[in-house]
Amino acid sequence: MEILKAATDWAKAELFSTPFFILFGGLFVLASIGFWQLGKTEMAKAYIIPTLVAGVLLMIIGFGLFFTNKSRLANFPAAYERDASAFVESELARAEATLKEYQTIVFKAIPLIIAACALVIVFIDKPIWRASMITTIAMLVVILLIDGTAHARIDAYNKQLELVEKQERN
Repeated sequence: MEILKAATDWAKAELFSTPFFILFGGLFVLASIGFWQLGKTEMAKAYIIPTLVAGVLLMIIGFGLFFTNKSRLANFPAAYERDASAFVESELARAEATLKEYQTIVFKAIPLIIAACALVIVFIDKPIWRASMITTIAMLVVILLIDGTAHARIDAYNKQLELVEKQERN
């Protein structure tokens, strides 16, 4: 029963953090509107579309994660009651797969994309390219910040699952 509490605590923490994607997405959309209404220079006007796209993407990520975790939270008690060991096993597999994805995507691919965007900024002088790369970097930094804390939470949850699995074997 202790692992059910850990699972629900983890899912509730995820439900708390995913709206930050939505918040930052909204801020990007507001920035886009601001550039559209107030932008006088070519560079300011170049930010309209990239910030709008980044904002919409962050909002999609936020809503997707929110509703996924909300349904997962609702299903935890029933899954645990059906078969506690199968619940632990499936959650452990999901947590380990998520941790591997974080290692590949969040901590390797995103920094490489940020570096590539920085190089484009240095070598290309067109306002739309610069605005797009700066916006991409900003969006990826937001993802890194939010996913960095999510990684720490799922890592702690994974350790709890491993401990429960070890106890079940003994």
